[in-house]
Amino acid sequence: DILHCYFRVSLSCLTNLPHTAATKALNRGLAEFVVMAADAEPLEILLHLPLLCEDKNVPYVFIPSKAALGRACGVSRPVIACAVTVNEGSQLKPQIQTLQQNIERLLI
Repeated sequence: DILHCYFRVSLSCLTNLPHTAATKALNRGLAEFVVMAADAEPLEILLHLPLLCEDKNVPYVFIPSKAALGRACGVSRPVIACAVTVNEGSQLKPQIQTLQQNIERLLI
């Protein structure tokens, strides 16, 4: 359900360094939720993101495959993390909010 929604929402994808798009979206207050790949190597390159998400009160979730996350982001390379953002007035806002609530329930 989460990956299916990615084909239809605006994503900030992180392919190389943890200091780029997903981190920027979090720091700027644009991220609705963050998705990270559990098979990122080394996993330590992602470990600052859950802390930042908790600090910014943004839900996050790990999925098993960076290849699947890359496909969902519409790129041919594996993606280790992405932040889902939404534009005001977007028709997808209700779907994104539902996914956000589902992720929040996973964290409780």
